[in-house]
Amino acid sequence: MVKKIFPFLGWFKGYDMASLRADAISGLTVALVLIPQSMAYAQLAGMPAYYGLYASFLPPLIAALFGSSRQLATGPVAVVSLMTAASLEPLATAGSEGYIAYAILLALMVGVFQFLLGVLRLGLVVNFLSHPVVNGFTNAAALIIASSQLSKMFGVYVDKAEHYYQTIINVFQSAMHYTHLPSLGMGVLAFGVMIILKRINPKIPNVLVAVVITTGLSWGIGFNHDAKIALEAINAPHVQQNVLDFNQTIHSIDDLATQRTALTSVLEKAKAAGDKVAVLDVQHDLSVLNVRISRLKHESHLLREDLRATLFDGVEDGGTLLLYPQGTAPQGMATDGRTWRIKVGNTALDTTGMKAMGGGAVVGTVPSGIPSLSVPKLDLKIMLHLIPFAAIISLLGFMEAISIAKAMAAKTGQRLDPNQELIGQGLGNILGACGKSYPASGSFSRSAVNLQAGAISGLSSVFTSVMVVIVLMFFTPLLYHLPQAVLAAVIMMAVIGLINASGFIHAWKAQWYDGAISILTFVCTLAFAPHLDKGIMVGVALSLGVFLYKSMRPKVADLSRSEDESLRDATVHGLRQCEHIAVVRFDGPLFFANASFLEDQITDRMISNKKLRHIIIVANGINDMDASGEEALSLIVDRVRSTGVDISLSGVNESVMAVLERTHLLEKIGKDHVYATMETALCATHEQAHKDGEEESCPLTSVCHLA
Repeated sequence: MVKKIFPFLGWFKGYDMASLRADAISGLTVALVLIPQSMAYAQLAGMPAYYGLYASFLPPLIAALFGSSRQLATGPVAVVSLMTAASLEPLATAGSEGYIAYAILLALMVGVFQFLLGVLRLGLVVNFLSHPVVNGFTNAAALIIASSQLSKMFGVYVDKAEHYYQTIINVFQSAMHYTHLPSLGMGVLAFGVMIILKRINPKIPNVLVAVVITTGLSWGIGFNHDAKIALEAINAPHVQQNVLDFNQTIHSIDDLATQRTALTSVLEKAKAAGDKVAVLDVQHDLSVLNVRISRLKHESHLLREDLRATLFDGVEDGGTLLLYPQGTAPQGMATDGRTWRIKVGNTALDTTGMKAMGGGAVVGTVPSGIPSLSVPKLDLKIMLHLIPFAAIISLLGFMEAISIAKAMAAKTGQRLDPNQELIGQGLGNILGACGKSYPASGSFSRSAVNLQAGAISGLSSVFTSVMVVIVLMFFTPLLYHLPQAVLAAVIMMAVIGLINASGFIHAWKAQWYDGAISILTFVCTLAFAPHLDKGIMVGVALSLGVFLYKSMRPKVADLSRSEDESLRDATVHGLRQCEHIAVVRFDGPLFFANASFLEDQITDRMISNKKLRHIIIVANGINDMDASGEEALSLIVDRVRSTGVDISLSGVNESVMAVLERTHLLEKIGKDHVYATMETALCATHEQAHKDGEEESCPLTSVCHLA
């Protein structure tokens, strides 16, 4: 019982110094991959980069201690990070304080959901996400993740559009107008280093080497070159006016948002009081406010795009930086040779100290020290909105974790408990949320690194967490000059492995409808992006629809004798059927959804064959029967025998036989009409059914192909 509650106690049976050394080396190796990857994934989730380090502190440690896999490496992963961003974007601006708070709350909800599934031993619920659905979603998510990093690679900034493909089009249009070549160069260099090192020796931490090289180069060449300027330093009246207009729209939006909050409170009170007139008045006022806010948001978007598209030359004047639109600097004034841009976000610009960018974007300041532990603030309205996203992220994250855990368990021979793994992942996210983490999960790539490095137990993940703590405590200043384009390259390199086009072909070969579901999930996920939950819900709905259809219309086969003397599907093998005996095999449980279907099938055979004298229902495939199925079978027996045709059953299993006995249907059918096997049934009924018959050669006793 103690080991059930604290599974990590089982690590130390037969543990020695050699095992400790192997775990320490593997833990350090994983940390070298995790640290830069986690910062990249955090930005994919819309969080500041250093929150990736927070998500790499407690989740790997707790998930390893309370999970069942000894090599699974937990932490930030690409798909979960993308789902986090997709679920939070409608609620707050990426990177804002509110957004970060919601992400931490989401991690808590994901953890609670996973923990409850594990405690209640409901790990099988993950089966609702069928393999074709996951394959289609993962391929689409990989393309979305990779393309989402293009803006950082090109060094451009665009607003997110309603549809994801519009955002990508805007990125390319902005890149055609202006691409920051040093940013693109850093990204390409990082790609080159990672690809070359991976081919030379996969054991080399290529991500870390790429990060070290590019960060050192960024520091050495002054890649990042930002400056604070006053509005008066911009020598372009129309730009100054755009800044003032932009600030005015932002302040107006904030004021209207405050009014909307107050009106919403008034609306709730009016509804509670049952004052229908007041409710209508407030709803009208809210509609007007929403229209005004939408207009202002559109205006701010146009102003922001115009400000971002304006490129400047910089001129030093007595230690003060002056900006002129490119090509407009007065003659005789020497420019600094840089292309300057104004950094414009979703908040009002500080006219006394606006941020001007004369170089590439870097990670910037990373707070030193580990985050303080505290329970996330609970907001019921936000939690109700996040419940479906938390459920999907929980299942997706667990599916990714359990898939790699099973693959590793097959190699190591260890026993894997999916429900215990759910408990470990759940506790990792719950306690991780208390340490400022966003949702985490098991990682394919880092788990593979952990296994290859020789990890013996989950202690390797403990060493990984310790390494992250050391970095947070002492080495954060070294991360300042890490280029954002390099983090984009790290993400794009990582998700290449998620693309699996052969998965569509494999699913189609297995069953055409599985292939179709996989393709439709892929297309819908891309079409609905950034609302990724809709794509996966379409896939789940299609899978359940196919399952229900197959359950309602299971295969009903007519059997006849084949070359190997066995009874096989006559239609599939082109065999002639007996005129007097119909051997009908029903493949599936007989329950309320398909009971009438069996009735129809038996009726069709009686109508189409007037010489029919006996029907044998082969019940080997009927593994269960409910009250509707029993009632349908009883009606079939009555209807068949009322026409002068006899009916028997063969191969009835124990559970179905128990139903027949409890309902006394066995007495109606007759115990002498229920046979153990098909052959026994044929031997007992063949002679009587063919008495005075005109059939020269019976297909049930000899092989007879259709002419």
